[in-house]
Amino acid sequence: MTRYWNPEIECMPVEKLHALQGERLVAAVERVYANVPFYAARMKAAGLLPGDIRGIDDLPKLPFTLKSDLRDHYPFGTFAVPMSQVVRLHASSGTTGKSTVVGYTANDIAMWSECIARSLTNVGVTKDDVIHVAYGYGLFTGGLGLHYGAERLGAAVVPISGGNTARQIQLLVDFAPTVLACTPSYALHLAGELEAYGVTKKDLKLRIGIFGAEPWSEGMREQIEEKLGLSAYDIYGLSEIVGPGVSMDCERKHGMHVMADHFVPEIVDPHTGAPLPSGRKGEIVFSCVTKEALPLLRYRTGDLTVLHTAPCACGRTSPRMEKVTGRSDDMLIIRGVNVFPSQIESVLLTFGEVEPHYLIHVDRVDNLDQMEVHVEMTPAFFADRLEHLEETERRLAAGLHSTLGIWARVRLVEPRTLPRSEGKAKRVVDNRKIFAK
Repeated sequence: MTRYWNPEIECMPVEKLHALQGERLVAAVERVYANVPFYAARMKAAGLLPGDIRGIDDLPKLPFTLKSDLRDHYPFGTFAVPMSQVVRLHASSGTTGKSTVVGYTANDIAMWSECIARSLTNVGVTKDDVIHVAYGYGLFTGGLGLHYGAERLGAAVVPISGGNTARQIQLLVDFAPTVLACTPSYALHLAGELEAYGVTKKDLKLRIGIFGAEPWSEGMREQIEEKLGLSAYDIYGLSEIVGPGVSMDCERKHGMHVMADHFVPEIVDPHTGAPLPSGRKGEIVFSCVTKEALPLLRYRTGDLTVLHTAPCACGRTSPRMEKVTGRSDDMLIIRGVNVFPSQIESVLLTFGEVEPHYLIHVDRVDNLDQMEVHVEMTPAFFADRLEHLEETERRLAAGLHSTLGIWARVRLVEPRTLPRSEGKAKRVVDNRKIFAK
């Protein structure tokens, strides 16, 4: 196997990559200005013409695109091509009654497949592998995205989609796939169910796991690797940009390589929108410079991460994202303190008495915010050390206080009692919103 799926692009000198990005950005700006009234109006309001954008250094001149813009122009008002050129539609779930709709031309599908194929090659997947795709198929981009990219690489695909855990485990044994692709929370759920079906990790042939669609910590990576006997890698994407494959770990696990020849990344202050330098944590923003149907410019993802521009030890020169620690809109404000579920998870996973299955309850009592974290005990602790329950709850609460700066109550619950998700894990129940006026 060659080391890189596309070495000419992935090992391109940084100066040459910037020139390619600039050339493609200029073309994308001209395209959206001519074909998307929304963008033409937004640029005119900012006093901009396409000729004002001459390269990626001019990116900050362009206005941001927000998820609300897509919803305001639902369903196809931000498309840059007529529907006669669109070959597929995807959509994300809409919390306000309207989804964000994404269209793809045949060239967009080919580009997306290439990004996934490059992503898979990043972590050592080859055409000899069998890939068990347990991401959902349908309007969600996860399943079909991994599917087409794996086929582009030449690997065999088991398109099982999400759900039906018993069937999943049966096929993991019978078909002997070597690669598992799903959300990290569902990977842990599968690992926890193996024993119930008389299966151990030694009965599986898995060597690589490709997990994304929700934030997850390094502690959870270690848990998954230990429980399933594989090497776990992070894949990142969002439907508005293309789907999974916007960035992906390499075998060094020192950040996810961005497919920067197609998606130009920036980091901005989530509060002010001001650009931040490499190495600073902020909100990641993408400009789609090769997409035809939906070439979004400066799309604010809401995802918080750090971007590194130094070349990786693996030889790739593309910028690398750290793990997404959460979303700006997932942040909880508890008594004036900013709290992210990923911070809580990182503390819980340092305690051997608990499993990485937890649920955060937030309430308001006598006008004061109260946070309670429910976390499952390990079966061994539940069976043998139950007399130490209160002591362990106090130690967990102290650990959270040390990290968060606020006190939260911790309640240990029996194994397998918290709800499991076959898609993105639900981590927070915020009852304050229910009673808000």
